[in-house]
Amino acid sequence: MIPLRDNLPSKHFPWVNWLLIAANFLVFFFEISLGSVQLDAFIMNFGLVPTSILANPAGNWWAIFTSMFMHGGWTHLIFNMLALFIFGDNIEDRFGHFRYLAFYLSGGLAAAILHILANAGSAMPTIGASGAIAAVLGAYLILFPRAKVLTFFPIFFFIPVVQVPAPLYLVFWFFSQLLNGTAQITSHAIQQGGTAWWAHIGGFVFGALIAILFYHRRTQPTATVWDHPEIITRDDPYNR
Repeated sequence: MIPLRDNLPSKHFPWVNWLLIAANFLVFFFEISLGSVQLDAFIMNFGLVPTSILANPAGNWWAIFTSMFMHGGWTHLIFNMLALFIFGDNIEDRFGHFRYLAFYLSGGLAAAILHILANAGSAMPTIGASGAIAAVLGAYLILFPRAKVLTFFPIFFFIPVVQVPAPLYLVFWFFSQLLNGTAQITSHAIQQGGTAWWAHIGGFVFGALIAILFYHRRTQPTATVWDHPEIITRDDPYNR
């Protein structure tokens, strides 16, 4: 399932979320401006390398944060930023701008720690914002249980657009990460530049716990146009 949008417009302009998206794009544009040799060196120096962190935590801790703003290609970048665009604005609304920034970076830190522990022997660099974004998804699951997500749902040659409850989408996503992460551990595989499953798991659990402990409210989200389909106009591209 590929998310397109949720049904909860933000009440305030999510400028921190937009700055995070812009920072990721700017770093990626810098990456593609480098030659292949320079790019490899850049990723090794600023990516998250578990063996380097464990060998010298004091000297390499900053790579945990620089790696959050690096991506391995257009697909990697666009899918991450799409998820951040869809879900991050509502979390920023609930947390406030500066607390949201602190939460995002802390979620990336939690994701990195679990990734390092699960891949302690790996000398391969890991890059991407997905660990921090997973924290956003975990918080969204707790804080907006009645939200809905419009998604592409590919079925063979058909790609219908369907509306699904956000908890269904997020729980499905989390368990897919958990299944793959468990398979990685039980097969004794060392992460070799593929998906950092345990970073996703660590970020998601961190985000959910923070939402439960500090920000959970019993009030439900404000009703939106999706809750009242009778007021959708013919100009709505999804009213088909």
